[in-house]
Amino acid sequence: MRVENYLQELLYRYECVVMPEFGAFLAKRKPAEVHESTHAFYPPKKVISFNKQLTENDGILANYIAKAEGLSYGEANQKVTEFVENLSHTLTHYKEVVLEEIGTFTLVEDKVLFQPFYHNNYLAESFGLSTFTSNAIERKEELVEEETVLLSKVEEPSAEKEEITSTEAEEFSNSEETNKSKTPVWRYAAVGVIAIGLSGLLGANYYSNDVKAHNIAEQQKAEQQIESQIQEATFVISNPLPEVTFKVARENGNYHIVAGAFREQANAAKKVKQLQAKGFNAREIGANKYGLHQVIYSSYEDRLEALKALRIIKSNENREAWLLVEEL
Repeated sequence: MRVENYLQELLYRYECVVMPEFGAFLAKRKPAEVHESTHAFYPPKKVISFNKQLTENDGILANYIAKAEGLSYGEANQKVTEFVENLSHTLTHYKEVVLEEIGTFTLVEDKVLFQPFYHNNYLAESFGLSTFTSNAIERKEELVEEETVLLSKVEEPSAEKEEITSTEAEEFSNSEETNKSKTPVWRYAAVGVIAIGLSGLLGANYYSNDVKAHNIAEQQKAEQQIESQIQEATFVISNPLPEVTFKVARENGNYHIVAGAFREQANAAKKVKQLQAKGFNAREIGANKYGLHQVIYSSYEDRLEALKALRIIKSNENREAWLLVEEL
């Protein structure tokens, strides 16, 4: 497989992929957005850029190729070196190099410029999501028509009206007096029922409030008794044990500086003792897929700190040391 294909796969996993002695690809996460004028929806993605200043070999690309093709680290590193040399030679002579699905390098006045391809999204979380455009939402105000109320005309009383006889008038007055005499009885009865209901409701509320107040008071008394007992209690230790302090070195982080890989576990253990004697937090991290027992100088949580330590170790201790990025 070509080296640019491995670069594509690494851009899905890492935020920085270095091509030794040439530069590094940087991947920065960008949230989803909506274009105001075109109403286009863009999913979250990784924006790819290039930094010419980051040329220190961190071992990620070579180690990935070695695992993928079953090569030794030296053979994979040589393959990366040849790729970078061909890339630099082509860019110098033709002023332009296109990396498939990644972007285009151009040489302008001895400056290397990089233009990424925006159609490829290297954010694994957005796999399968594409850009789409939605029509603008139109909001229409509903017109509420006012209802008109038609008033009926009041008819004037006609001149011709039937006269009420004196007998009918007397009957009407008698019935009216009877209704007046009956009305107060029902009215007083209704008032009595309402009064009884209100008194029962108020009595129930008063009882409920009284019970709640009693419960709260008893709970406060119990809490005060417990608190006083705790304050009065004393604990006396006649022969206290001396204080013991342990200093444990932290071995966290996903960035590990590899000192070597050994076929025999005994040789790996011997290497760990040698490095620990020199002051390193060396340890074994188990066998890789080739059955080799790996020994590391130390582990780091911060990538820049790990690269700084790797540069010092390669200068003073071991030029073959390399950086392993893996969650152990």
